[in-house]
Amino acid sequence: MSEMIRRTREIREQQERDLLAPAATRSADSKGRRQPEEPDPYRTAFERDRDRILHTKAFRRLKHKTQVFINPEGDHYVTRLTHTLQVTQVGRAMASDLGLNESLTEAICLGHDVGHSPFGHTGEDALSPYVEGEWLHSEQSVRVLDVLEPVNLSWEVLDGIRAHSWKIDPPSTPEGMLCRFADRIAYLTHDVDDALRASVIRHTDLPSQALAVLGEPDSDWIGTMIRAVVDESVEQGQVVMAPEVLETMQVLRDFMFERVYLRPESRPQQQRAIAVIRHLVDHFIEHPEEVPDSYRVDDADDVERAIDYVSGMTDRYALRKHDRLFRPEGID
Repeated sequence: MSEMIRRTREIREQQERDLLAPAATRSADSKGRRQPEEPDPYRTAFERDRDRILHTKAFRRLKHKTQVFINPEGDHYVTRLTHTLQVTQVGRAMASDLGLNESLTEAICLGHDVGHSPFGHTGEDALSPYVEGEWLHSEQSVRVLDVLEPVNLSWEVLDGIRAHSWKIDPPSTPEGMLCRFADRIAYLTHDVDDALRASVIRHTDLPSQALAVLGEPDSDWIGTMIRAVVDESVEQGQVVMAPEVLETMQVLRDFMFERVYLRPESRPQQQRAIAVIRHLVDHFIEHPEEVPDSYRVDDADDVERAIDYVSGMTDRYALRKHDRLFRPEGID
């Protein structure tokens, strides 16, 4: 008799019904996809979505997109890809502890930043004048996976990706809320680590409240914040974080904006990044024929196509393209 078993989709779906928490999102209860498909014989709908996101070109480009430090020289600084993997690990750990759907959480976390612009959040600032309101990478991530590189994801995955940003209304599933917390837990911990490594801040600069409540940076912080979500969510019956830790996260976030993200020393580099992006967008609006076919969506105008193309660029590709277009040959 074989020591292996075959876990078909039906078996996995039954295990979700039997083992997950009442609040969890079951894949068999998904609202479905834009284009109906035959179910996979082995994977659940959310497992299938996770795999599709991993194989997109947009996901691969994250390895050359900035998290905080633009064009860092060291090998150990966080990129948008390593950030995404850390968000996924944190999100899946919380989903496992809470009996929520790990595969749905993983799919949302893996896809949450695929629409991010080059040069981190500086890129969002650069693109906002071209749209009504504010250009949001969360909306662009949905556009990438639904329009530009369509992989026909489940409604719940797209909803979680769209709503992972704290700037908009909450997601419809508890797994989407886990991604919101996992994103903030991951970026605060690794951004502090990178800032310490770059000597932008010192350990003694960190807010005393953060050290008192969260412990030492990195692993202590991650564990403390995960427990603060898990314990409080069990207590409240919905995905939330313990108030004291949530307040401390906000204190730490304010500190990072003042001392790291918006520090005066970084402004020349940020202004350079904004200029690169806007020069490129303006160029491709004026020369729409130069936009690659993969970004020439039928119902998009020239501005949308230019934004789609430029926002999808990696940092290094944007810099090379800008040099070729705007730097005369022979000039260093």
